[in-house]
Amino acid sequence: MSQALLRWHDNNQYCGKTGQPTMKNLSGSKRICHTNGIIYYPQMSPVVITLVSDGSRCLLVRQASFPKGMYSALAGFCDMGESVEEAIQREVAEEVGLEVKSLWYSASQHWPFPNSILMIACHALVHPLQSKCTINTQELESARWFSHEEVVKALKRKPRPSKEMDDSTSFWVPPKQAIARRLIQEWVKQKTSS
Repeated sequence: MSQALLRWHDNNQYCGKTGQPTMKNLSGSKRICHTNGIIYYPQMSPVVITLVSDGSRCLLVRQASFPKGMYSALAGFCDMGESVEEAIQREVAEEVGLEVKSLWYSASQHWPFPNSILMIACHALVHPLQSKCTINTQELESARWFSHEEVVKALKRKPRPSKEMDDSTSFWVPPKQAIARRLIQEWVKQKTSS
């Protein structure tokens, strides 16, 4: 969190209305333009991160910027005026061409990179007979359905954040500190107990 706050202070040294320097308060929780009294507070951008399932499989995706072999949950910024539910439905439709049948909240996580982001993690269910993906190649490099067994194996693999993978058939999931991994683990647990 401190890194995100320092970055916010660095990027907000001047008032957007007057162009005059802003000053941070003693605790560093806000910046004030003394010319007009405008108070600036740190802001976070809301991002939905969603693990899509068709009931028996989960959909994992990769962006070109991911380390080789890593697959994760779908993610995207909420648009202005959009609810979390609307953002999930839009992101799933835009990125993989699927229609969300139902969704439910899991957890949230502050993520300071590249700027201050609030990750809102949810699970989404699509109809199993309508699970053919149409990948938006401007957003994603790949999207694949994985079975419970494949995901269980991936969770046991150590993350390999390198540019090289020795086996193109194996994949790995984000590390423990990422909320995407929590979504994947919840899905595995739910499938194991059902």
